[in-house]
Amino acid sequence: MPPIRVMLVDDQMLLRTGFRMVLAAQPDMEVVAEAGDGQEAIDVLRTTAVDVVLMDVRMPRLDGVEATRRICAQQDPPRVLILTTFDLDEYAFSGLKAGASGFMLKDVPPTDLLDAIRSVHSGDAVVAPSTTRRLLDRFSPMLPSSSKEPRHKEVEKLTEREREVMLLVAQGLSNGEIAARLVLSEATVKTHVGRILTKLGLRDRVQVVVLAYESGLVRAGGSPGNL
Repeated sequence: MPPIRVMLVDDQMLLRTGFRMVLAAQPDMEVVAEAGDGQEAIDVLRTTAVDVVLMDVRMPRLDGVEATRRICAQQDPPRVLILTTFDLDEYAFSGLKAGASGFMLKDVPPTDLLDAIRSVHSGDAVVAPSTTRRLLDRFSPMLPSSSKEPRHKEVEKLTEREREVMLLVAQGLSNGEIAARLVLSEATVKTHVGRILTKLGLRDRVQVVVLAYESGLVRAGGSPGNL
């Protein structure tokens, strides 16, 4: 299996050097590109194939949130993992809405960062839905939807069972916990989650949580809404 192609985007060269050293020691990863700001990242991606982008938030010229939005809007984009200095950084949560598959703190232990890169590459999100929900409780009123279609209309595409599953995903339950709650097999729940992602054009469970808030399916505090 070819190594995971990683791009480092940060305006601090020392941080990029540190991340590169950690990743270079992994047989399944390769740093194929670097950039000092969001615009440079977008320019480099035009000519370089990348699987996962480690994206800083606060950078000159073009910040990480807008860069993430532009990258994720492209056809077959790389996965984006937001790196932030602050646990309660509203820009990082805007990054989730922009299409990032999760976020990590810059001082995360190296093993956790490597696990996160592998998870994102495999299609998973690296922010636990319950953690995302807690953060969205604080920031969702400040993050208007960029969708052209009202978000509650998007949820109407789902079957009743799929909406049940979506609600439980948004409340932070794992597939196993959802299976126990709905008396289904875990494989069936995984199938439902996959259909939800496909029907709604979402990339991972983080975006399911975001959409559940925007649609009113879940209110601040994690309680069901009135859809």
